[in-house]
Amino acid sequence: MPLPQEFVEELKARSSIEDVVSSYVSLKRRGRTLVGLCPFHSEKSPSFTVYPDNGSFYCFGCGAGGDVITFIEKIDNLDYMESVRSLAQRAGMTVPESDTDRGLAKLRIRLYELNREAARYYHGVLLSAQGRAGMEYFEKRALAPKTISRFGLGYAPSDRFSLVNYLRKKGFSEQEMIQANVAFSSRNGHAIDRFHDRVMFPIIDLRGNVIAFGGRILGQGEPKYLNTSDTPIFSKGRNLFAMNFAKDYAEPYLVLCEGYMDVIALHQAGFQNAVAGLGTALTPEQARLIAHYTKEVVASYDADAAGQKAASRSIPLLREAGLTVRILVVPDGKDPDEFIRTHGESGHARFQQLLDSCGNDVEYRLTKLKKDINVQTPEGKIHYLNEAAAVLSALDSDIEREVYAGKLADEAGIQRAAVLQQVKMLREKKQRSHQKKAFRTFRRQTAGMQDKVNPEKSQNLRAARAEEALLGAMIDYPENSAYIIAELPPEKFITTFNRRVYGIIMGKMKDGKAVSLTDLADSLSQGEMGLVAGYCARQAGLKAGRQEVDAYIRVILEENDKNSAQTRSDDEIQHYLEQLRAEKK
Repeated sequence: MPLPQEFVEELKARSSIEDVVSSYVSLKRRGRTLVGLCPFHSEKSPSFTVYPDNGSFYCFGCGAGGDVITFIEKIDNLDYMESVRSLAQRAGMTVPESDTDRGLAKLRIRLYELNREAARYYHGVLLSAQGRAGMEYFEKRALAPKTISRFGLGYAPSDRFSLVNYLRKKGFSEQEMIQANVAFSSRNGHAIDRFHDRVMFPIIDLRGNVIAFGGRILGQGEPKYLNTSDTPIFSKGRNLFAMNFAKDYAEPYLVLCEGYMDVIALHQAGFQNAVAGLGTALTPEQARLIAHYTKEVVASYDADAAGQKAASRSIPLLREAGLTVRILVVPDGKDPDEFIRTHGESGHARFQQLLDSCGNDVEYRLTKLKKDINVQTPEGKIHYLNEAAAVLSALDSDIEREVYAGKLADEAGIQRAAVLQQVKMLREKKQRSHQKKAFRTFRRQTAGMQDKVNPEKSQNLRAARAEEALLGAMIDYPENSAYIIAELPPEKFITTFNRRVYGIIMGKMKDGKAVSLTDLADSLSQGEMGLVAGYCARQAGLKAGRQEVDAYIRVILEENDKNSAQTRSDDEIQHYLEQLRAEKK
């Protein structure tokens, strides 16, 4: 059942898109619009635009767009009803309860409750005699009872049905357990515990909900760490371990670690600004999440090959998110957890010294290059300088490039101008490559070749463009809507998606009332909202009077006639072929 129109209208009135987006994105006014760096993809030049006049946003770089509800859906990884509830809470409104019991929203609530109960169960087992193996592991890692309790650590026993049986008694179905990924279906169709004989690390979101688990095996076997797969309430690439705690201690910087135990050990030692990824390489979404809370990050990865490779992959993502990056290398190949345990009571002071003295990512990369290349030979020195120039070419700051070019020149005994010339050449090469790629992408987008929401566009380009302009004009200039509906039946639309949007607008135009993007939010997915927001963004500022509207309608009718004629021609050919087959018989 849709939300009452009166509620939606009041929610829109109380939820200024400018105010809501500004709490997540730094915006600058540009005439009647506001622009900023897109929070949904990495970019250096702002292409994210907010339109206060019609309450929409659109990114010309990645195509994300919609209304204020869509923005909250995307930025906080919520579904439609959760976004409405979030905005309503912000606006001091109460969502009509009888209308919130929607399928996906109800499922997500159940999965939150299920995960909370699972976390309680694992923690209870750890504190019991059954969890002695898990407790011994944590005691060996020098975790205090207070730390174990704070992080809700637990133990999954070796019995493959223990959690399933517990959750069933709590009223959860096997299907819900499988959807939460705490269980999987056996060959005979029964649910089996996903985690067994593992110490358990609950993963908690920014609102305090248990959304997933990580489990470390105690004995031999692979994988060493097993993590919850993506579910309706969890996405590995969009969350960080312990960010629910660290967000309140994110200034002046966050410490990005490789594993759960590193984070927990640092928190116990007093470094409550530590976070970690969730079993996968750092993603752009995680980098932007960090950038939402701080401007600087210290990356503290393990000293082994895998840790150094992870650090190398993470640096560009963190920089692209606008973060200043420093690299902490723990001495003697230790990880932060081991380093702190080794130094006992002085662990905090010694780790703080490492934090205070660690260099930035440029120094780290240049030092690493020098270790891997023999600079004692002329060939090695040239190779090192070329690779170092490639590192500098990725820096956006002219000052940074100048400073490090000077250091390189002094080391190698050459002119700084030579280093800067090489850096300039590499930057220009990258820029040409980027421009070619951007042009190819633009050409494919213009031709509709990348349109997954409206795949019929590429084969009906002229009609689709007219449909898009017409729909944008209806939303941006609602005074046109009644005339358009009277002149153009929905069956005249060529592409199925645009026909559906047109039908939704017609259905919502009661008593001649204008239809905004927010009115479409409950009927369209995030991707679909983004596409329609793009129609409006491209229409913004353009004239859309009767003359322009008539031109769009004329094109759609002409294309419809062409398709009808082609269909008739195809039918005639088919009929002729059938006649020939009949004569041969």
